[in-house]
This record gives sequence, structure tokens and C-alpha cells, in this order.
Amino acid sequence: MKVRVALWRTTSSYHLSIARPHKSKSINKVDPQLKITWPCKNLAKEMACYSLLPLLFLALCHSSTRGAAPASDHNPTQVTTAPVPLPNVAKEFLQSHNQARAAVGVGPLKWSEMLANATSRLVRYQRNKMGCQFANLSNSKYGANQLWASGMAVTPLMAVDHWVQEKNYYNHTNNSCAPSHRCGVYTQVVWRKSLELGCAQATCVKDQASLTICFYNPPGNIIGESPY
Repeated sequence: MKVRVALWRTTSSYHLSIARPHKSKSINKVDPQLKITWPCKNLAKEMACYSLLPLLFLALCHSSTRGAAPASDHNPTQVTTAPVPLPNVAKEFLQSHNQARAAVGVGPLKWSEMLANATSRLVRYQRNKMGCQFANLSNSKYGANQLWASGMAVTPLMAVDHWVQEKNYYNHTNNSCAPSHRCGVYTQVVWRKSLELGCAQATCVKDQASLTICFYNPPGNIIGESPY
């Protein structure tokens, strides 16, 4: 880098002027001059001042090069995080629900880790403390379906199919259910305003039983409303 330097003396001090040119894309520019003044009133101090000039000059040039960052048209690389793939169990719960919803023209649910964690904590509690009995969900803020099974392993698909079978007893025309059936488990599966799903399962080996619980948000089965 070319730097123009001028040094002059008055009766009581020295003056140093440095002009630092730099280039831009369109025109050449010169920075305003830097003026440094310090007193040198006797010969001893005058000699010391002369000896400090090279160091002062180098320090100023170093500061100039550090302060002027080169222009760059390079855009920083954007880091994108790939979505974490769902576990196979979650996929099976989600696909079986969405298949039943698509059959009646309702949009798909999305998997919710928050709901999945909530159901996981609940089924573990029911397994450890309640022998896989049905959970009391009367005060739950979510919609819910439960399935208790004995003597057999229950897959997510089997659990959802069991709830969807109640479709055979549901009358959509008047939003009613045949006597002795629980169509609410089906209508919750296909409830249009429910958007998120989370499910979990637990097995009680001693009792030879299993419990499946799914939560839905927002909840369905609102009295007086049709599911779709």
C-alpha cells in the first residue's frame, strides 16, 4: 500500500501527516490526513522523537490495514438442518390415521413430539403403577383414544384399525352412533379440526396386557359438532 508521509517542525513540536489512499469499485478515494503532534523542546527530546518516528509510522499503517476490510461479493454459506426422520412406530401411527382421514376427505395430521412425550409418560405411569389399566383422561386438555389388549402384541396399525372399525356404526348424516358402540374413538381419528398427533404404547409383562394411548390437538368430539 502506498502512503504519503509529511513531517514538519514548529518551534515546540513536530507534526506528522499520513495520507492513505484506497480503491473502491468506482473511484479512487484518499482518507483524510492523520495529524499527530507531540512536543520536543530540547535536543535530547528531539533525538528521542526522531527515533520514535519509524515505530509510529508502522503502527499507523498497521492500524490502517486492519481497519479496511476487503470488499467481497461472496455470500456466506447458509447452514440448513435436515428434519429428523420419524421412528417407524410414529410413522405407522401417523400413516394409519391419515389413511382413515383421507377416506372421508379430511387433511392429514402432523406428528407432535410434545404429544408423543406426554403419552409416553402416561403409559409408563399406567404400566408401572396401574397394571396397564385405562388412564383417567377426564381432565385432559387433549383429545384422546385408548386401547387395552390382553394376551397379544398390538402394533400401531392394529390399534388404529380397531378404532376405525367403529366407522361401521357411525351415521354421518345425523352425527349419531348405533347403540352399544363407541363411535367417538373413530370420530376423534377423523376430526377435521384436530391437527397434531402423538402416541405411545406400553406392555405389562406380568399382567400379559398392553396399553396404547394417542393424544390429539386440538381435541375433537365437541358436542353438537360434526367431525367433518
